[in-house]
Amino acid sequence: MRKLLAALAFLVMPAMAVAQDAPCRQTEFDGVAFTLCEVTAGQDLRLFHSDASGRLLGSFGAVDRQLQTEGKALAFAMNAGMYHPDRSPVGLYVEQGREAHGIVLPASKGNFGLLPNGVFCIKQDGFAVIESNEFDRNNPACRFATQSGPMLVIDGKLHPRFIPGGDSRYIRNGVGVSADGRRAIFAISEDSVNFDTLGRLYRDALQMPNALYFDGKVSRLYAPALRRFDLGLPMGPIVGLAVPKP
Repeated sequence: MRKLLAALAFLVMPAMAVAQDAPCRQTEFDGVAFTLCEVTAGQDLRLFHSDASGRLLGSFGAVDRQLQTEGKALAFAMNAGMYHPDRSPVGLYVEQGREAHGIVLPASKGNFGLLPNGVFCIKQDGFAVIESNEFDRNNPACRFATQSGPMLVIDGKLHPRFIPGGDSRYIRNGVGVSADGRRAIFAISEDSVNFDTLGRLYRDALQMPNALYFDGKVSRLYAPALRRFDLGLPMGPIVGLAVPKP
């Protein structure tokens, strides 16, 4: 069904630019297919939620149309953090240096509250995935930031609550950051996967010391170079790479 929806989306989406340097690739880990999208410091990676009038964007197409007014296009995008039914962020959300929603620290129900959770921060000169309490103590400067949870990898160790072979399996996505903060890799599984496998992908295969879970079940990817245009209900926060429109 997922592949059928992606194929239908390709037929109905309006013509959109395909980045010359495609950031996404396909791989396999532990018998599970993944798509990885990599961004390096200095590229125009952003978070998107609402337009200038405060209306929810909610879709990859809406983000791409907004970027067209700047002469740019999306090279890739995916959902980037959990949201309430009204699509407002569950936790910290910063866009263009402005905090739209504050950080949430207490434990709670659901994956977001499976502590430790964390924040993905897009800095002026790189990226970071930071445990939420550490983020709150140090208050780093982020051009964009989104809080989600649980953390997948914390300083080279898997989240302590992960169960090898666990039976909670969904299409899942997340982000990991290299030790030097110069690379961020976004991953989405093509098959259902548990937390342990996604965490080990980042720790063992990608050598990312810190990684953060974004979501499951609703996880979607936009990757025009791969002819990938996932459909679904409106989303909350979206992360995307803007490139000059050809």
